[in-house]
Amino acid sequence: MKQKKDERITVNRYFKDSVAIFCALVVVNGLHSAIMTTIQENANISIQFLINAMIGWLVFSALVLTLLFNLYRHYYLDRPMRRLGVAAKKVAAGDFAVRIAPLRKDGKKDYVEVTFDDFNAMTNELATIETLKTDFIASVSHEIKTPLSVIQNYVDVLQNDDLPVEQRREYTQTIMDATRKLSALTSNILKLNKLEHQEIIPEAAPYNVGEQIRRCALAFEELWERKHISLDADLDEIVVPYDESILEIVWNNLISNAIKFTPHGGSIFLTAKAQDREPPGSESPCGMAVITVQDSGCGMDRETQKRIFDKFYQGDTSHAQEGNGLGLALVKRAVELLGGTVSVDSEPGQGSTFTVSLKI
Repeated sequence: MKQKKDERITVNRYFKDSVAIFCALVVVNGLHSAIMTTIQENANISIQFLINAMIGWLVFSALVLTLLFNLYRHYYLDRPMRRLGVAAKKVAAGDFAVRIAPLRKDGKKDYVEVTFDDFNAMTNELATIETLKTDFIASVSHEIKTPLSVIQNYVDVLQNDDLPVEQRREYTQTIMDATRKLSALTSNILKLNKLEHQEIIPEAAPYNVGEQIRRCALAFEELWERKHISLDADLDEIVVPYDESILEIVWNNLISNAIKFTPHGGSIFLTAKAQDREPPGSESPCGMAVITVQDSGCGMDRETQKRIFDKFYQGDTSHAQEGNGLGLALVKRAVELLGGTVSVDSEPGQGSTFTVSLKI
């Protein structure tokens, strides 16, 4: 199969060089012909002299061609490969900040320059992944350390035999809350890891997504009634061909998030509508299931919206003890795994609206 030419390449690296070498060979051969013609016109030249002259000319020609080839190889082959080799060695040693400067000064790109661009893009991506990995480890360590410290401290206090029964129950409940938070954290980390590595293989089967959202909302009834939140829904019966268990992760996290950030006496509104939309990458509209989760909570600014789907990011730290910053990361990865999109529209003090779009 013929490989398609890279559209980024704007110049042939070796065309001008090949023309230069060809011209050099023409000049060398022209000189050789002129010398031989002069020798042949001189009848007094012996045969031995002619042979020696021919051998000498061949040696000279070979030396010139060897010099030209070595200069060509050094400048156009060895030099870029040495640069690439030195940079690759630094990357292998863990230096992801290395970048290769272009060789050409005219701004054009041949295949070597394109290779350098790809190498720089690779190191940039590796640096980003390394930063994310470091932040992830630091965040996980912090999130695990906090409930463990609570458990350890309260267990030490519970060892006191003179502790009143009421205090003992209070401390035991605190320990239970910490263990639940630790369990939820590890569960979410495992789910997110499986989704990111696609270890969870979606098992598509048609089902009513409106009914599923209704069931998920009712599962949180105790929580929203405790905060006297008004929860209304306008859910159409929409049949979608997706893995029900994966989308359950999405609705549970979005609804629990809305309840967490909606103040006492606030409101939440759920919708599920079938619409004709033009999905990303498509030139024609198709049937889409559009689900929104709208709350009257604290809202968020633009900077928070940019990072809200990052792992462990919590824009409102006043609710940090109620979660671990993995819920929306799970939502985004689950929706993307099913080929859908998720977005947020929010203003500080005016609540937030999360929208999930899925092809029907």
